[in-house]
Amino acid sequence: MVEVFTPTACRQLSQMFLAIVFFHSSEYLLAVAFHGRPNVTLASLLISKHYLFAMIFSLLEYVVEVLLLPELKEHWWISYLGLALVIIGEMVRKLAIITAGIAFTHLIRTRRDEHHELVTHGIYRYMRHPGYSGFFIWSVGTQIMLCNPFSTIGFAIVVWRFFYQRIPYEEFFLRRFFGARYDEYAQRVSSGVPFVS
Repeated sequence: MVEVFTPTACRQLSQMFLAIVFFHSSEYLLAVAFHGRPNVTLASLLISKHYLFAMIFSLLEYVVEVLLLPELKEHWWISYLGLALVIIGEMVRKLAIITAGIAFTHLIRTRRDEHHELVTHGIYRYMRHPGYSGFFIWSVGTQIMLCNPFSTIGFAIVVWRFFYQRIPYEEFFLRRFFGARYDEYAQRVSSGVPFVS
């Protein structure tokens, strides 16, 4: 009988668990640090029904493939590439949050408040939406780390499509808030999400 929880499977599942726990707990703690506990809800953990469905699907794919095609999970270089992407995505996103500080929110602002500044320094000098870019890299990286071919493709499509719709909506308000300054910034700096202008 094949041992299901090989050392590779234990390592990959442990890394996935740690990646998810660190991502969401740090999102919440940074939101509390910048906006204060009374202004932060559990929505700051960024866990939705769609997100839970995607994660459950990815774990089901992992288990089925471990049982039927265990050799698929033994490509250590693919798994470590995924781990590297998880770390890079995490760093890009957290750098975006820390750089923007109080200007970073998990919900799109539809009204400008007195503290809302146009952030164009630090990582924002290189991409307009590093938080989205970081999440895109992180989420796809989790699936590469698990050597999940179907979820890798699925996450890439679904997350990209989400940002493809969200970025123009958010930038509509940014243009209203900052006018020509934002137009000039958007013309010289890419969005940070592939094929989203």
